[in-house]
Amino acid sequence: MPKNPPEDPRLKRLTELCLALPEATRALRGDHADFRVRKKVFAYFLNDHHGDGIVSLCCKSALGENVDRASREPGRFYLPAYIGVRGWFGLRLDRGPIDWREVENILELSYCLAAPKTLARIVEQRNS
Repeated sequence: MPKNPPEDPRLKRLTELCLALPEATRALRGDHADFRVRKKVFAYFLNDHHGDGIVSLCCKSALGENVDRASREPGRFYLPAYIGVRGWFGLRLDRGPIDWREVENILELSYCLAAPKTLARIVEQRNS
């Protein structure tokens, strides 16, 4: 019986960070994963999505922030296919060392945009 390949260590770390958020869940979809709060997606882990060769974390952003990030630092951030036009951006996890504190901050901001206000307040209060 063939063994399942080990989970990508970047996905493992993202999963730890996401599941530390109130009521967050994870669903695996092949080499990708999505993270939800009460059925609303707040983050995706994409690995070579549609053959683009990129490993990334994709998150929601405040109005226009996705375009600002992608234009300011195109080597690190990009607008992902399909969801970039809806306010999402990707943080590349395949280029150089990963700043996991930055990743945690991005995840929390995205979570607060997707979560019900009561859950978002829990995250916002623990950061103040």
